[in-house]
Amino acid sequence: MTLVVVPVRYPLSEHSRATLQRAIDIAREENAELTVLHVNPYQTDRRVTRTELKQAVEEAFGQLGFARYVVRSGFLVEETILDEVAEESADFVVIGQKQASRWRSMVRRLVDDPDIEDFLRRELDCQVITASL
Repeated sequence: MTLVVVPVRYPLSEHSRATLQRAIDIAREENAELTVLHVNPYQTDRRVTRTELKQAVEEAFGQLGFARYVVRSGFLVEETILDEVAEESADFVVIGQKQASRWRSMVRRLVDDPDIEDFLRRELDCQVITASL
């Protein structure tokens, strides 16, 4: 089955809502499963639970029978997202414009001025979609 992964912040920001809406649309178009992912940074005290994430998404978008909710912890949010996307062998990953900028910064430490979407496609072997507001 086709899989769409969408990383989001909690509580859902305006950008997260827009990104999530785009991911929901893609999941419906592709008849795909959707993984809604939140990363709890190790360096913060706040720990979001899977139940909190699910309730927030369902409050904003209604019940999504094709969605599952995943909460991971990590030092680098972007790296944790990459690990999750690779582990699940996602077909699509939908990221927000703000997230693409953070990933760009992270990747620039590794290589000179990359096209982030191209880099992620090569590294993840999936289609990367950047959602905008």
